[in-house]
Amino acid sequence: MSMASSVAAMATNMSAAQLQYNVSLSVTKKAMDSQEVAMQGLLEMMPPNPAGVGQNIDTYA
Repeated sequence: MSMASSVAAMATNMSAAQLQYNVSLSVTKKAMDSQEVAMQGLLEMMPPNPAGVGQNIDTYA
């Protein structure tokens, strides 16, 4: 294999690796966005916190 074809093969492999990384990152971002939307929906369905609940911590329990 000549030096020129080795360099071309390496450049092609690096380009393919970069593309794979970009696609993976894009899919991960979309998954995170959909999880954020789902969590916002769950938080909106929760009843409001009654006054005083969750404001104190019992350190003797």
